[in-house]
Amino acid sequence: MRTNLHRTLALALALAGAALGHDSQKPVVDKNATWMEKHMAEEHHISSWDANSFFSLHDYNADGVWQQDELRRTYGLMDPTNKDVSLERRDQIVKELMELLDTNHDGSVSRAEWDEFIAQGKTLPDMGTGPGHHGDDEFEYELHHWEKYHDDDTKLEDLTHPEDIAHFKHHEELERAEQAQDAMDLKTIIENNIPAKFQRQG
Repeated sequence: MRTNLHRTLALALALAGAALGHDSQKPVVDKNATWMEKHMAEEHHISSWDANSFFSLHDYNADGVWQQDELRRTYGLMDPTNKDVSLERRDQIVKELMELLDTNHDGSVSRAEWDEFIAQGKTLPDMGTGPGHHGDDEFEYELHHWEKYHDDDTKLEDLTHPEDIAHFKHHEELERAEQAQDAMDLKTIIENNIPAKFQRQG
């Protein structure tokens, strides 16, 4: 197991330094910055952007509209950091956002509705859910931990923070699950799927 963990750490260490390919210098934002400005700085390391690029960046399936799940994702409501936010509160946040943005009440936010929202001098509100973590596990680890505490000179023995340990333990669990599935796929008959009354006794 120790060899597997070491290999997992080595692989993750190799990936972490080049996982995103973005500028590692997070823009400095004023304490009075809007939620959108903080989001773009913290989650995307972008300080120069416009409303059009903000919309496109968060139109995750590129269909030209924001669906409610895209708003949930942008606000980090699908991220583990917001696991303690109740389902009722999540629904309330999306409801409030849709009331602001979905002026024709068709259940989605078109680019035209977004443009009108911005033209009125409005901005997306801070809903108290943080900067809006919406990347995958690797992206978030790279963005919010690796860049803060590590660099290209980091060695395996330096990865001692609780976030490092949890991250690489997760990698190891995924690897074990994949190996177990590979072994299962090689079997022509999966014994656990046979009803007990048909299994050989003794």
